Amino acid sequence: MNPISIIGAGIGGLTLGNILRQHNLDFTVYESAPEIKPVGSGIMMAINAMQIFDKLGLKEKIEKAGNKIHGISITDEKLKLISQTHVSELEKKYSSCNVAIHRAELQKILAESLGFENIRLNHSINTIKEDDNYLLQFENGHQTESKIVFGADGIHSRIRNQIFRTGTLRNTHQMCWRGLVDFNLPEKFYHEAIEAWGKGKRFGFVKMTDNKLYWYAVINKGKYNPNSSLSGNFHGFHPLINEIIESTSEENIILNDLLDLSPIPKWHTQNLCLIGDAAHATTPNLGQGACQAIEDAYIIGKLLEKNTNFNSIFENFQKIRRKKVDHVVSTSWKLGKFSQWEKATYLRNALMRSVPERITRKMVERVIQLEM
Repeated sequence: MNPISIIGAGIGGLTLGNILRQHNLDFTVYESAPEIKPVGSGIMMAINAMQIFDKLGLKEKIEKAGNKIHGISITDEKLKLISQTHVSELEKKYSSCNVAIHRAELQKILAESLGFENIRLNHSINTIKEDDNYLLQFENGHQTESKIVFGADGIHSRIRNQIFRTGTLRNTHQMCWRGLVDFNLPEKFYHEAIEAWGKGKRFGFVKMTDNKLYWYAVINKGKYNPNSSLSGNFHGFHPLINEIIESTSEENIILNDLLDLSPIPKWHTQNLCLIGDAAHATTPNLGQGACQAIEDAYIIGKLLEKNTNFNSIFENFQKIRRKKVDHVVSTSWKLGKFSQWEKATYLRNALMRSVPERITRKMVERVIQLEM
């Protein structure tokens, strides 16, 4: 029997494993993938996440594996500046900065830190049943009992679906392509994240390391032309954007619909707790999906410093985290709709230009401040 089982070796589950290891607790992480390998897309670790990695002794390693990002710019489709947020003041205040990194590279760093001996790969959860303990049945035929279970298994969480029987996924009706490519960016973009807004579509890109570039393209379903290439769908955008898309091989592009999870009433029950996307999946418009999962793990760790009763910890965890998480999910949803306006884009851009940078910086700080 396992004292503690973490279902899912994503960034939230692996961060939680690292925190439980700091507390000398016995745990096992179960992951559906057969190996942790360099597939997937890039990711931005914001200042809140990097503060937590600093406390885990991983900040420098993550910074070395990625690229420090000191500013975020919103532009029009021609890359003409609409709004810019410099975060140097926040970097100094919190002794951390944003880092763009390959998602798989980050997972590897976290997995190595907690120890591969604590991870069971090729273990996709099939069923979970509550008895005296939780009985976990995996698709590979393996089964085990566990006293404490953490569901870190993402937006389509089987733990949530089977134990809580709740959770409505909201579809933005936006399609999102994510790509990785070796590309020589102009030097002015080396340490900045760029998002270009058009009519019902936008394109973002950020340098990760060396010449490796992470990009994403979002199109309202009603604006997507299936008879044209992705690059063709961004006809009229700056030539650099078309060049980035056309330089990317198809096997390095992932396509998903953008979804989030309507707030659910409870994230925990007896001896079981959801974290990250399983509890509060958000759209990616604030770059906070994985960062909020990391914060979940951090708060559980802080509560463990005062109390070892997990059911008490779970209750306090939701009380502490609920307000901020609801704010992130709601704000990200609204920003995603606003950025994808198909009409009155001149008005949208003018509204963005009218917001002073100190206000946007204050909005960013509300998200990156840790709650304990």
